[in-house]
Amino acid sequence: QGLDKRFGTVIGLYMLTTFLAAVLAVCMSFLFPQTIVLADAAAADTIPQGLGDVIHTLLMNIVANPVDAIAQANYIGILMWAVLFGFAMKAVASDLARQFMADVADAVSMIVRWVINLAPFGIMGLIFTTVSTSGLSIFTDYGKLLLLLVATMLIMALVVSPLVIFLCLRVNPYPLVFRCLRESGIPAFFTRSSAANIPVNMELCEKMGLDRNFYSVSIPLGSTINMDGAAITITIMTLAAAHTLGIEVSIPAAIILSVLSALAACGASGVAGGSLLLIPMACSLFGIGQDVAMQVVAVGFIIGVVQDSVETALNSAGDAAFTTTAEFMQWKREGRPLPEFLDRHSRGKR
Repeated sequence: QGLDKRFGTVIGLYMLTTFLAAVLAVCMSFLFPQTIVLADAAAADTIPQGLGDVIHTLLMNIVANPVDAIAQANYIGILMWAVLFGFAMKAVASDLARQFMADVADAVSMIVRWVINLAPFGIMGLIFTTVSTSGLSIFTDYGKLLLLLVATMLIMALVVSPLVIFLCLRVNPYPLVFRCLRESGIPAFFTRSSAANIPVNMELCEKMGLDRNFYSVSIPLGSTINMDGAAITITIMTLAAAHTLGIEVSIPAAIILSVLSALAACGASGVAGGSLLLIPMACSLFGIGQDVAMQVVAVGFIIGVVQDSVETALNSAGDAAFTTTAEFMQWKREGRPLPEFLDRHSRGKR
């Protein structure tokens, strides 16, 4: 509240590109449908027959009793009640209560890290069962799924995001895109944590001469809500589960999934593998139960060494790129020239 137009612009860019990433993932999944070999014969709890069933499931999950939603692992209901509770806390809570909630959030994040650290033991058991029943050929399917994920993220990084930047600035976006990928994306690829890469992005913004009062807020915010790679992962893995179970996903239902994946991605934890834990929420939209959804999560952890690295690189480079775009849009409104590294590629060297 009370911040200038740049903050509205950068938040809009974060949300728009996260949604576009989910839409791109839907298109790629329809063009190259993938299936997953599951450890046990599984089926959806209730296979939706059309868009009406999908919307009915979504609405019923949203209005579920909050205690029942927690008990039944109704992720959509939990998310909705969490959003409402957050708005209410913002309106009425004291500073002491806000600090308490911040401490609770940190505690939950620590628990998430513990779960992720222990996940390899559970994955080992699932993979042993799957390999013993289906053979080593399952790794070919996993490789195809990984290839689809990485290809979609590369298209997002090299085509869709530059297009959005071009429409905002009307200059050649690739000098900015490649600089962000080089100086932010590569470190993020190895750290696999958007939160851990915040100092790198802050330093990059300082090198490009941005306003510290702006990027010191927008970069940490981006590490939380700018989750293009997470939206791609959630969408593709969910549709792979649907294809495996023979669930027909219509275009309108896929659009709803894109919106849900974009919102879910904004809630992904900024730790390695954080986006995978939101796959069950998206799977519940199509009546896919917990047993199947968690097997999909296990597959995500198997390919996560590459998938999560590329995902984090995309997310972190986007934080710096869209923060810079919002700042440069303000410069253009004020009649200030763009930096030389960007301007010379658009107008030619004088």
